[in-house]
Amino acid sequence: MDRKPEPTLSLFLKRLLRRSDLNAQEQRAILSLTGVTHRHRPNEDIVSPGERVDSACLVAKGLVARYDQRLDGRRQITSFYIAGDMCDLHSLVAPKASWSITSVIEATVIRVPHTQLGRLCVEYPALALAFWRDCTVDASIFTTWEGNLGRKSAKERLTHLFCEMGLRMEAAGLGTRQAYEFRATQERLSEATGLTAVHVNRTLQHIRAEGLVKFDRGFVEIPDWNALAAIAEFDPGFLMLDGPQKRIIS
Repeated sequence: MDRKPEPTLSLFLKRLLRRSDLNAQEQRAILSLTGVTHRHRPNEDIVSPGERVDSACLVAKGLVARYDQRLDGRRQITSFYIAGDMCDLHSLVAPKASWSITSVIEATVIRVPHTQLGRLCVEYPALALAFWRDCTVDASIFTTWEGNLGRKSAKERLTHLFCEMGLRMEAAGLGTRQAYEFRATQERLSEATGLTAVHVNRTLQHIRAEGLVKFDRGFVEIPDWNALAAIAEFDPGFLMLDGPQKRIIS
């Protein structure tokens, strides 16, 4: 049964407002969306490769990842998604999935129909641009992760990921950049950073020993965020958190 997931829609609207100037009517239109709630156990696929979807996945609770998988079963995670993220908004224009979306931990996802999202794009062109910007952030994250995989050390990859998730959690109101919940296992961290689980474990031990990050039972503490960002060569520009863009549609 469709229902209006108001708290989650408020988080999604907050995400859009970080980058887009939306008027009161446009904001109400976002909050009027409805969807079907699905609850997923840890490590359960939400969308599979080749699947043609007619809705987009709005994360209400938990941690979700998008990944690519080789024939031998090895995975490469390309992004993590937190509450308020619509992790496949681009499926509105590309409904056949060439990737997988999975629950990293127990997660709740609202499936918002493409018909509703498409209608909003037609009725409110500023929302179409807001959705476009949101998809651009996803693409920016993918590009940054690709650069990390190709050019950065294990330590730089992991510290960059902790910096990214800290800023995203802070922007979503789910923590601060120096203290937040991130219940990804070392296996999932290895899949996100292109390292073996053993290499991740060893690198985490070094980072902890240096007092840079405390990562225990899924909770991250960063005593000196600026120091960690310097080690990671972390430039937050790729997250587009500088404030909403000037309206180009009245």
